[in-house]
Amino acid sequence: MISHISLKAAAKVNLYLEITGNRPDGYHDLVMVLQSIDLCDRVDIRKTIRKIGTDKIQVTCTNPEVPCDRTNLAYKAAALMQSAYPEIGGLEIAIDKQIPMGAGLAGGSANAAAVLVGIDRLWELGLTQSQLCDFAAQLGSDIPFCVTGGTALATGRGEILSPLPDLTDLVLVICKPRQIAIATAWAYQTFRSQNLLATSKVKEQNLSSQMVTAIASGGESAPNKIGRLLYNDLERVVLPEYPAIADLKNKLLDQECLGAMMSGSGSTVFAIAADLDRAHQIAEAVKTDALDVWVTKSLSSSIFEA
Repeated sequence: MISHISLKAAAKVNLYLEITGNRPDGYHDLVMVLQSIDLCDRVDIRKTIRKIGTDKIQVTCTNPEVPCDRTNLAYKAAALMQSAYPEIGGLEIAIDKQIPMGAGLAGGSANAAAVLVGIDRLWELGLTQSQLCDFAAQLGSDIPFCVTGGTALATGRGEILSPLPDLTDLVLVICKPRQIAIATAWAYQTFRSQNLLATSKVKEQNLSSQMVTAIASGGESAPNKIGRLLYNDLERVVLPEYPAIADLKNKLLDQECLGAMMSGSGSTVFAIAADLDRAHQIAEAVKTDALDVWVTKSLSSSIFEA
């Protein structure tokens, strides 16, 4: 039985995010199309020598702004597995952080998913992907997707997943303003408090179905179709509050990309490019000292060995 595992945990972008209802539990009913991208954290998980009565979880991270206490999602994932499987002893989790915080890229959720998958493999628990997703759903709405990855339609509060055909050749330019981090809870709460659901722009358009059809169509025309159908309800909250993000989106749209949109609750804005050469040209055109920029491609999975 191995004592250590190193996993890559992929970020995600929302190609589509529609809020369709308010839930009594404080969450929202959503329709989302999610995509894994090759911007990844590395998560190292190591068993520690077990002493009687000690099942210590230790989390370290290369980014000093990431909390390494019980509030960390990776810590919570380890604690959840310990509670379900008493044979799991102490463990050390080391996160090499490449996915920015407060970016709408699910970096913390990806780390938690890697911990669930890593513990399953280290302790040879033999869990199915469905069982891992059940654990993931207890921790957060987008963690089940971070377990499965690829391309998926997400409904409910984001935890009900339907796989879609893989988008293996989608090229994206990811842009994150360094000084802006947005809390997901704030974005959704503000959407609700402003009663924006009552003025939905897409409720009667079946736009989500069009996006799914575009993905399923495949072929060279798929990125063009997807770029035209990008939609994110949370832009209605975030862009008026953060003009710099609106300006960044407009700057990307000026670069002859196939489409541009904020991911999740922001602050990341991404553009779909026709190919890698064009992506690098776009990245160079928008790059500033206040902006982190990555050229990425879509992935067909989200957790894989480093």
